[in-house]
Amino acid sequence: MHLHILGICGTFMGGLALIARAAGHRVTGCDAGVYPPMSTQLTEQGIELIEGFGADQLSLKPDLFIIGNVVSRGNPLMEAILNAGAPYTSGPEWLGQCVLAGQHVLAVAGTHGKTTTSSMLTWVLKQNGLNPNFLIGGVAHDLKVSAFYDATQHYFVIEADEYDTAFFDKRSKFVHYRPRTAILNNLEFDHADIFADLAAIETQFHHLVRTVPAKGAIIMPDQSAALERVISCGCWSPVQRTGQTQGWHARTHADPQQAPDIYLGDQHIGNLAWGLTGQHNIDNALVTLAAAQHVGIAPAQGLVALNTFQGVKRRMECRGKIKDVTVYDDFAHHPTAIATTVAGLRKQVGSARILAVLEPRSNTMKLGIMAAQLPQALKDADLVFCFGETSGKNALGWQATEVLAPLGDRASTWHDIPTLVKALAQQAQPGDHVLFMSNGSFGGIHEKLLNALADPS
Repeated sequence: MHLHILGICGTFMGGLALIARAAGHRVTGCDAGVYPPMSTQLTEQGIELIEGFGADQLSLKPDLFIIGNVVSRGNPLMEAILNAGAPYTSGPEWLGQCVLAGQHVLAVAGTHGKTTTSSMLTWVLKQNGLNPNFLIGGVAHDLKVSAFYDATQHYFVIEADEYDTAFFDKRSKFVHYRPRTAILNNLEFDHADIFADLAAIETQFHHLVRTVPAKGAIIMPDQSAALERVISCGCWSPVQRTGQTQGWHARTHADPQQAPDIYLGDQHIGNLAWGLTGQHNIDNALVTLAAAQHVGIAPAQGLVALNTFQGVKRRMECRGKIKDVTVYDDFAHHPTAIATTVAGLRKQVGSARILAVLEPRSNTMKLGIMAAQLPQALKDADLVFCFGETSGKNALGWQATEVLAPLGDRASTWHDIPTLVKALAQQAQPGDHVLFMSNGSFGGIHEKLLNALADPS
C-alpha cells in the first residue's frame, strides 16, 4: 500500500512513517520546511519527501493520505484531497487500526515525563529480552532512534499524547491506542490552545481509561487529585498506585549522592543507582517498574535494567563544559516541569550558581495562561534569563519583565539571541551551571554559548 503523509517531519508523524515503512508499505510525505534530523532519518529509510503542501501532490494517487495535526482547513493539499473525495485518515487512527491491533500496547500518558518514561520502559523491556516495538517523542541515548517496528514482536510501547488527533478528530491521540497497560503519569492543565480547562483534559483521560480491558492495568502515582477524579468517573481495570507503601515506592536520603531505596511493599528491591536527577525521575522509575512487572518482568530484573538507563536527549542533557562552565539542555516548558528541573539540578550541584535560561515557546506559555507561576518555578536559580520574540508566531502575549519582577535583579528579559549569548558568556563564572529550557531548538543557543565561552574574543 502507498501511504502519503502530510506533516511527515513532526516527531510523531516521522516515527509513524518509519513504522509504516518497516511494515512493508511504500511511504512518501510532505511538510513545510523539510528539515533534519527527521528528514535525514526518513530519506535514509527510502522515504521520498516533498517540500510544501502543493495540491499537485494529489497526482501521486496514494492508496491513503495520512493527515498530521499540523494540517488545517485551507491547506492547499488538504483542500484538494477533500474536493477529490480521496481517502484519508489521521496518523493515530491508522496506527491504532493497522499496527497496534493485536499488540500488547503499553501506553504512557501524562502532562510531564511521557518521553522519558516511555524510553525507560522500552529500555527495561528490551534489556529483559522482550524486544518491544516503540514510538516515542524523543530519542533515548540507549535506543538511538525514536521508533521501531518488527511485526513478529508482541509488545508495543507508545508515548500517549493528549493533544488532539487531527482537524477532523478533536479527541486526544491516545484514544486510538487501546492499551492493555496504561501509565497515567500525572495530570495538570496544559495545551491551552485546545483545552478550555483541566476538566476538559480529564474528560479525554477518562476516554482512555474506558479503553483499558479488565485484564489490563492502570498504573498511576498516589496523591494526584486530577487522576483520582478521572478514575472516579468509572474504571473497569485494576489500578496500581505507586508511592504507597503497599506498592512500588522509594525512600530517599538527605545526602543527594546516596541512591534511593526502591521497595515493593515491604520487600527491598535494591537501589536506584543511575545518573538521572530529580524526584520526578524517581516517580517515572516507579511507574516504569510497575508496568514492567505487569508484563512479567521480575522486580529485581526491572531495577537492574533501569540502573543502566542513560537518559533521553534534551532531558537535562549536558551539551558541554568549557572553562568549568557546564551547559545543559532541557525540554521543560510548563511551570511544574521547570520547577522540578531546576530543583533537581540544585540538589545535584549544591550551592553552585545556576543560570536558568528560559524560552516560553509552547502555545500555552505564549498565551501567558501560567506565566504568573514562573517566578516560583524559577526560585532555585541564581540568575534567570527569559527570551521572547517581539513579533512573529513565537512572540509572547505577555510582558516577561513584569511577570518576572518578583525575582528582582536576578531576572532579565532578552529578544535577540546573539545579545543573550554575549551576556551569558560575560556572566558565566567557573563552576557555574547554565540550564537552557525550551520545547524548541532555541536557535542553537547551546552551541553558540559553548563557542563563545571557548573563544570570548
